Amino acid sequence: MPVSASLVRRAEKLREELRRHVYLYYVIDQPEVSDAAFDKLMNELKALEAANPELNSSESPTQRVGGTPREGFATWKHQGPMRSLDNVYSADELRDFDRRVREIIGRETVAYVTDHKFDGLSLSLLYENGRLAHGVTRGDGLTGEDVTANVRTIRSIPLVIAPTALKKAKISGDLEVRGEVIMTRKAFDEMNARQQEAGAKIFANPRNAAAGSVRVLDTSITASRKLHFYAYYLAATGAGVPRKYSETLKLLGALGFRTCGDAKLCTSIEDVAEYCAKWESRHAKLPYEVDGIVVKVEELPLWEELGYTAKAPRWATAYKYAAQQGTTIVRALNVSVGRTGVITPWALLDPVQIGGVTVTRSTLHNMDEVGRLNIHEGDTILVERAGEVIPHVLEVVKHGAGEKPFVMPEKCPQCGSHIHKAEDEVAYRCVNASCPAKRKEQLIHFAGRHAMNIDGLGEKLVEQLVEKGIVRDFADLYALDPETLTGLDRMAEKSAQNLLDEIAASRKAGLARLIYALGVRFIGERTGQLLAEHFGSMEALENASEEQLLEVNEIGPKVASAIVEFFSEAANRKVIEKLRKAGVNLSQERVAQASTRFEGQVFVFTGTLENYSRERAGEIVVSHGAKVGNSVSKKTTYVVVGADPGSKADKARTLGVPILSEAEFSELLSEELS
Repeated sequence: MPVSASLVRRAEKLREELRRHVYLYYVIDQPEVSDAAFDKLMNELKALEAANPELNSSESPTQRVGGTPREGFATWKHQGPMRSLDNVYSADELRDFDRRVREIIGRETVAYVTDHKFDGLSLSLLYENGRLAHGVTRGDGLTGEDVTANVRTIRSIPLVIAPTALKKAKISGDLEVRGEVIMTRKAFDEMNARQQEAGAKIFANPRNAAAGSVRVLDTSITASRKLHFYAYYLAATGAGVPRKYSETLKLLGALGFRTCGDAKLCTSIEDVAEYCAKWESRHAKLPYEVDGIVVKVEELPLWEELGYTAKAPRWATAYKYAAQQGTTIVRALNVSVGRTGVITPWALLDPVQIGGVTVTRSTLHNMDEVGRLNIHEGDTILVERAGEVIPHVLEVVKHGAGEKPFVMPEKCPQCGSHIHKAEDEVAYRCVNASCPAKRKEQLIHFAGRHAMNIDGLGEKLVEQLVEKGIVRDFADLYALDPETLTGLDRMAEKSAQNLLDEIAASRKAGLARLIYALGVRFIGERTGQLLAEHFGSMEALENASEEQLLEVNEIGPKVASAIVEFFSEAANRKVIEKLRKAGVNLSQERVAQASTRFEGQVFVFTGTLENYSRERAGEIVVSHGAKVGNSVSKKTTYVVVGADPGSKADKARTLGVPILSEAEFSELLSEELS
């Protein structure tokens, strides 16, 4: 039975009214109704849509609550680069920026627009026919992550731009709006209080909290956090597209977006300098974090004339506030273990307020920095928050009593294994592959497609296995059973059995893959193959000396030292013994030397071969005395090119290295080896 016209009209009226109240509350901070009245309207619409599914719409205000978690983010190429800005740090540097602008355009004076440089996550919003189609992070400036589902939960972002507003603005077709997602200081404090109460992750600052909230895979988490979006850029077509930046900001407001209310049109660079000086003393009182002032040329046609450097526009700059500092006392010096096993010293501090943020700890980076600072427990130090985000120790102001020097511990604080340090490196490391601090990253690497190729063992599942104490090392994967797996979130009987089948199959992955899967520093896929071919068994590799390792083709002192270091750790040998008992293949037949016909020649393979895998093609030429290279150089004898080759083919042409098609390679084999 079709929905009555009266219900359709009522649903649409509720949506229009709710959109208006969302705009009044979240965009211009001028609410007209109480929270209870707003909730009453929202609940009425929810009830209507629930009783009449035909009324459901993706643009409805009821759809901002978030849905079920997703597997990951797709990437999205920006229509135009999202460039960063060059920075200036003083009024004189502002004047230099102004001088360069005037010299390029040949003017005596230039007008600028100034507004706050928000400390959040840059975002691009793409609207098709007035409807939000994509929300994309800045990423590397050229390609970002499509976080549309999360963006839809941010109430200050319109899901639909009113057709009347577009018509009035004389904007036609699709448009792009760029801006910054931020979290206010108050919302940040409230969220961290909830996180602490729940025993969950505590965020370091509002910027990290905003970025993390947009990039989570569970949209309901984004929806639960009080995020705001401030727009600062518009790309559109139509007769109403402004020719001045100040007018662009007004137009963004008319289209339903929140913009910086403190933006100001300055008629000279001296006005700009005055604006920056004013806010440098006041910005800590703003309800959100900023780290400077953005200065943009007012006349948009001049943007094209001024153009860009390799990294930034010439028509804009960022005036950065001076780093904020404070003194405090070091109460303890400790170390932490990173996900790659690097041991990092850090200082526990007496709490100190710097720029409105309480600082209680600071990284000391490495032991060289500890020595440079000559820092001890009890010292009074000068701490700086550069960019209002990262605290670090500038210097020791006064040494405390005792001056007991800090010594790097001999054992890893996470697993108790011996800490290693190479002579030519600053870093200290835990090389135990099963160290709790490294466990998740190591297991994900172990299961990777080019390692043991265990399909289905993804990040979320690894987190559960580790956090529940089910898997403590690689070998524990081979002891998993259906009952254990089906007790985990989102693991039904079929998916559990599929994973067990993948784990069982990985027992036969081969020695080369296993060597790579162990995560030894500097060991890539190619090195794993060379080691497997040379030693033939894990036992031989485990017991090899540096001198024996250096006999392997392409193995240098650094790699040899890392391998010896890895196997010197008893915990790693214990895991390998568990893998052996679990039935994992720890040996490989050595490739027989068929002939010396390609002795001294170097082959490089690129692209997809039709009749061989690249690994098999390499094995063939190696068996006849050749070497297989990873990169093209003047020493390369042939580059064998398959379908969709990469840059290696281009480099071969540049260097004049002979290029063989797969057919020519096969012909060479038949000629040489017949």
